[in-house]
Amino acid sequence: MKPWLLDILACPLDKYFPLKLYVFSYETTPEEFKELLNIRVSPELAKKEKIVEIISESGKLYLKDNLIIERNTIETYLNQIVSSIKEMDNIIDKSSNEYSKQCLSTIQSEVKMKIENFSRNIKVDQIEKLLPELVFLNKIKIETEIESGLLFCEKCLRWFPIIETIPQMLPDEYRDKKKEIEFLKTNKNLLEDEFFKQDLKPFKI
Repeated sequence: MKPWLLDILACPLDKYFPLKLYVFSYETTPEEFKELLNIRVSPELAKKEKIVEIISESGKLYLKDNLIIERNTIETYLNQIVSSIKEMDNIIDKSSNEYSKQCLSTIQSEVKMKIENFSRNIKVDQIEKLLPELVFLNKIKIETEIESGLLFCEKCLRWFPIIETIPQMLPDEYRDKKKEIEFLKTNKNLLEDEFFKQDLKPFKI
């Protein structure tokens, strides 16, 4: 599962949004996450990626990228980027990958603060100064892959496993109780005791 899916996934039962995402493991390696951190601090590397398209037309500046695929004015683009960053607050990284945790923390703090500050006082001629943050965010959300984890609806307390990168979001009657309880048991050590004290649906241990 790509992290960007969290921007659009809602509970299929009650349509609640956003869902919580607990990450147990990644297909993306620690070395790959480390390389992404290098982009965050290197304007030269960020420019080479050519992910963010800056378009000047009729005296106005428009932007688009792999997250915001329709071109928008700089103001609208930045508002949508800030919204996409806020969705990352719903990710709880329980993996053993220290670099992924560092990437997530960087987005939730430094990247978020820099883009929010820029959006409050937009200087069109300085937009390229945001390229490392914008490219970094795009690559984390679009190119990294969650191998195993759990999506959780805080409204109905329903959980959905992510198995071999695929979110398993079937209706209750089509879910495999034995297989999914085993999934919970296998990953119990990665979740807090408080999580299991809830009236989890459709199965609990």
